[in-house]
Amino acid sequence: MAAILTLLDLALPAWAHQINLSTARLASTDDRMVTVEIGLKGSDVDRLVGTKLYDAKEDTVDPAAVAAATPVILAYVTAHLAVRNAAGIACPAGEAAILADGDGIIFRNTFSCATVAGDIIYRSTVMTEKDPSARQVVLVAQRGHEAQALLDADNTTVTLSAPAPSLASTMQRYLVTGIEHIFLGYDHIAFLVAVVLWARRLVPVIKIVTAFTIAHSITLSLAALGIVVIPSRIVEPAIAASIVFVAVENFFSRDIDRRWRVTFMFGLIHGFGFASALQEIGLPSHAVVPALAAFNIGVEIGQVAIVAMVIPPLIGLDGLVAIDGAKPARPAALVYALSALITLLGSYWFFTGVVDA
Repeated sequence: MAAILTLLDLALPAWAHQINLSTARLASTDDRMVTVEIGLKGSDVDRLVGTKLYDAKEDTVDPAAVAAATPVILAYVTAHLAVRNAAGIACPAGEAAILADGDGIIFRNTFSCATVAGDIIYRSTVMTEKDPSARQVVLVAQRGHEAQALLDADNTTVTLSAPAPSLASTMQRYLVTGIEHIFLGYDHIAFLVAVVLWARRLVPVIKIVTAFTIAHSITLSLAALGIVVIPSRIVEPAIAASIVFVAVENFFSRDIDRRWRVTFMFGLIHGFGFASALQEIGLPSHAVVPALAAFNIGVEIGQVAIVAMVIPPLIGLDGLVAIDGAKPARPAALVYALSALITLLGSYWFFTGVVDA
């Protein structure tokens, strides 16, 4: 084995592809990002998945054929590849790619293991599941060191002892995730916009945002820690109903000063919605509280940014539509039109949520 690995070490840098032999490169960083590259001979790919990539006369693969066959190649490789911990928790994968490479192909993907505790285990049955005589040479690069391993049908795993990410990098990750979630959560955005449509002064807006933050932080924490769990089939329609309520209320009340109370009540519901997004990535066992706090702060930053983008244009419009020096006032037609649109959206989300449940 030592002799084989020594010879193959000369070939690995050039990504030479040999029949019945795949090569893999694993590179892990201190923030537990693992990049995986697997090289396969074109003739082996054709044999494994029934494609016609390899030209034996030219000893090369057709890039156009590789591009066309990318979905089926990806389906095969991802089905026989795993990056996870000892408990079987998988590291979330990025967007995989298949590249033509001379006489073969290269599979490339990055796995984020920041929220997966313990050692990282790479498992591959690529080619060996069909041919027990096949082998995979694995080059592991981490923390400035390189090591090699040889996988076969009986030995399918390599362990990467990657360190836990720093507290700072963990908090940064969850802070960004919180910001992203509020900007990608169109239902939360619709709720925030509907709540502040009549707002013309800063103090009521501060009360609304603060009440919403406190409320969703309570239920988000309870749900993320598993203390209180409510199924999404209940939470999602309830969030949609809250959107409809505040949008319709705009037709009957302009009392923005007391609206923080309604916002607090519905913020409790929205917190469970935020928790569902957080549960998808999980909380790191080494920094549960800091990660939860960072996610909450990220959500708060996101909602403040949304309110800041909505209020100034509305106030500016108030002054533009004022007639003959009259005191600026919010155009009712604008508020009603936006509220009607948000009501329709909320109703759609409500009924689709009920049907999906």
